[in-house]
Amino acid sequence: MNDLDIAQAAEMKPIVPLLEEKLGIPMEFLEPYGHYKAKISLDYADQISDRPDGKLILVTAISPTPAGEGKTTTTVGLVDAMNRLGKKTVACLREPSLGPCFGIKGGAAGGGYAQVVPMEDINLHFTGDFHAIGLANNLLAAMVDNHIHHGNELKIDQRRVMWKRVVDMNDRALREITVALGGLGNGFPRTDGFDIVVASEVMAIFCLATSLKELRERLGNIVVGYRRDRVPVTARELKAHGSMTVLLKDAFQPNAVQTLEGNIALIHGGPFANIAHGCNSVIATKLGLKLADYVVTEAGFGADLGAEKFVNIKCRKSGLRPDAAVVVATVRALKYHGGAALADLKNEDLAALEKGMENLERHVRNVREHFGLPCVVAINRYTADTEAEIEMLRSRLSHLQVHVVLAEHWQKGGAGAEDLAREVLGVMERTKSNLRFTYPDEMPLWEKMETLAKKIYRAGKVVADTKVKSQLKRMEKMGYGHYPICVAKTPFSFSADSKLLGAPRDHVVKVREVRLAAGAEFIIMICGDVMTMPGLPKEPAAARIDLDDNGTVVGLF
Repeated sequence: MNDLDIAQAAEMKPIVPLLEEKLGIPMEFLEPYGHYKAKISLDYADQISDRPDGKLILVTAISPTPAGEGKTTTTVGLVDAMNRLGKKTVACLREPSLGPCFGIKGGAAGGGYAQVVPMEDINLHFTGDFHAIGLANNLLAAMVDNHIHHGNELKIDQRRVMWKRVVDMNDRALREITVALGGLGNGFPRTDGFDIVVASEVMAIFCLATSLKELRERLGNIVVGYRRDRVPVTARELKAHGSMTVLLKDAFQPNAVQTLEGNIALIHGGPFANIAHGCNSVIATKLGLKLADYVVTEAGFGADLGAEKFVNIKCRKSGLRPDAAVVVATVRALKYHGGAALADLKNEDLAALEKGMENLERHVRNVREHFGLPCVVAINRYTADTEAEIEMLRSRLSHLQVHVVLAEHWQKGGAGAEDLAREVLGVMERTKSNLRFTYPDEMPLWEKMETLAKKIYRAGKVVADTKVKSQLKRMEKMGYGHYPICVAKTPFSFSADSKLLGAPRDHVVKVREVRLAAGAEFIIMICGDVMTMPGLPKEPAAARIDLDDNGTVVGLF
């Protein structure tokens, strides 16, 4: 059975009584979306705010490959395993974007017997959160052009309008467009463009705010563009932030669903990790910590992106402190990093594995030495993995004093991850987390980029045009120099070049563009050729997704 078959065969429990049974949430604080999805009232979050927090476990991974790693699958398997061991545990995950769903990845709700369900709903429209975020973003864009059309009282320089429209789909044709064509009644023509919803600053704000009041405040701080004298113009000056908050009011309540084994997962928010900060919402994570003894969350892509931003942005802004980390890898993916061809990954190849393990070692070192987190390595096992390959992994990593645990949750569900759960619990008992940020707030923005690139990516040099460095200096003069940085780069390499696999050293990272996210309170550094609006591949996943004669979704995996 494939992932979709397994999900469709699941016997789900009605979510409202399940939330009452598992987490003790009274029915009046739940808003059902059908039988198997529900939103949890913010009033209930306020009501339990004085409860002690549970422990927080971060799941991250090696640099992703076409061979797959299984980070979400491992997160779900670990939650199920910990509940099997009698530990009250919930998952906190991101909502999947429709762009990758219909582009390359297909579904993104775990896999095998370690999934969250209803899988089709979660992957397709879920509770409408992304639509609300897109509408709030595009309302602001409409109000910018409308303000210019009706006299431009704020004196916005049309050449310096920075706010883009968004859509939650991969569509390269929208990267750069011209708007307001067709005559005087349509406004003033100017160059514009679209980003994908999950790269939107509204999405980042949605995931970093801790209350509706803070959400409104941050939305008001968004810089939409500049006057001719380079003075920023904000959403607050356009009086857009109140109506944007209204559009986001219901979406801001965390979503609850279940795993295949009937445990609770809070799935809320979904910024990309290679473009945005790659973590689920702070409000859902904090709620989970009040509801359970343990929360398992994930950060997107490899630890050089998702985990780095989890630490330097999410933890810095929210006060959250992980107690341990799990770094996920597969033998297949490590062999790919070591130079093995995709078609040959099922064959034993100790030479490729040994070379590819450099990627895993660097991620482990970063998590432990630079982020200060106790760490366990989870090998998401495939049937083709040989004993010789597994033994090489264990022996090679022994000098790092990190435990390597085989996990078989894809095939066996929670039962296949019990060893991993025991080791994670043991690590948290034996070792205290000592979270460290990669750079201090007061460090100049360019030095933050250099520090991050040299420490985490092992780059030899960071370069940028004079224009980019001048923009950073200007941002510092405007009072934004204390913000953390959010690097947008390829997820497939420590470098900004997707072809440099393994663990490259002394490479050059080029910062192509910088963007101010004043509402999210970080500076985006766009490196290499990464795009904030992805394109579809030659054979998109959308071409195989369909309904059969019985109205059942097929091809979504």
